Amino acid sequence: MPGLINCHTHAAMSLLRGYADDLPLMRWLKDHIWPVEKRWVDAEFVHDGSQLALAEMLKTGTTCFSDMYFFPETTAAAVHQAGMRAQITFPVMDFPTSWASEADDYIHKGLMLRDDYRSHPRIRIGFGPHSGYTVSDAPLKRIAMLAEELQSPVQIHLHETASEVMQAVDATGMRPIERLLDLGVLTPLTQCVHMTQLSDRDMDLLQQSGASVIHCPESNLKLASGICPVQRLLDRGICVALGTDGAASNNDVDMFGEIATAALIGKVAARDATALSAWQMLHMATLGGAKVLGMDAQIGSLEPGKAADMIAVHVNEMDTAPLYDLAAQLVYSNRRNRVTHAWVDGKILLQDGQLTTLNTADLRSRALRWQDRIKPPVQPEFPF
Repeated sequence: MPGLINCHTHAAMSLLRGYADDLPLMRWLKDHIWPVEKRWVDAEFVHDGSQLALAEMLKTGTTCFSDMYFFPETTAAAVHQAGMRAQITFPVMDFPTSWASEADDYIHKGLMLRDDYRSHPRIRIGFGPHSGYTVSDAPLKRIAMLAEELQSPVQIHLHETASEVMQAVDATGMRPIERLLDLGVLTPLTQCVHMTQLSDRDMDLLQQSGASVIHCPESNLKLASGICPVQRLLDRGICVALGTDGAASNNDVDMFGEIATAALIGKVAARDATALSAWQMLHMATLGGAKVLGMDAQIGSLEPGKAADMIAVHVNEMDTAPLYDLAAQLVYSNRRNRVTHAWVDGKILLQDGQLTTLNTADLRSRALRWQDRIKPPVQPEFPF
């Protein structure tokens, strides 16, 4: 089948898997994630964390992904070395981090990265303004102008929580999506991540602008952010794809798991057992994802003339029998360890469950070294 496409993640955050669990989004970010990133994130962290995520993605059926994180040049180099395909969106924020000092510096470094990979056959560079609450009007306007001029994608966290929307209205008098429209950011090049808090007017703006949505169900559930109304978006003809988000807020980057979760909660959200059928979910994770990333002419389906980005999944097991419906089997009964092979552009990267371009023992060793360096937040005693 076509390789799965993970349309939103923060690959290097695999090194923070389980670091600060069971917290709401803003406490999780402000009290734990941002401080630990300030202390530890550098090129070495991003290299090791990205490779760890690439290995997990390949072993669970993902052949193409979209990333947004610091030191994107390091992630891009890891993708090139591993042989995967990726959209790398460089982060933009108003405040300094270990990678850049302010918004113009982020954009300058990102454009240099884009020049470096302009002709790369498997890596596309885009803009990654973090969110409406971390990027002010002037940088967003500049991003809108440059994205249109360069025809580069823009990926942004948007309408992730109810408090984000309410705070935006209090501060600007507009909902976040209305502000993006006003600044010229909301276009067919825009990929809106999360979108759990949507009014009919918000969906009208998505439909009219041609912007797409990336649904990250497991991260949204774990952070209690909300549930994206996927079926309602699809009914309006809005393009929706799937992402895992980072392993810090999901604990894995397993797209088959994400597909199953999205299918189940989508039915509950729509109050309709026929919503988000198994075949729809497989489309969303393959050709639908390729369309959101602007790569559907190249990948997402197995057709003559397209790149050979493919996976093989073993379904001939006792606990997968009988097999009446292949799509239902892959969506509802599949497990991550059943992916046996993966190819990107015809090159085999996973053969009989073994990675061909990444060393799993070395990756585990480096991950454990980071575990020893990064001390987790103090945990309460088990109450039982």
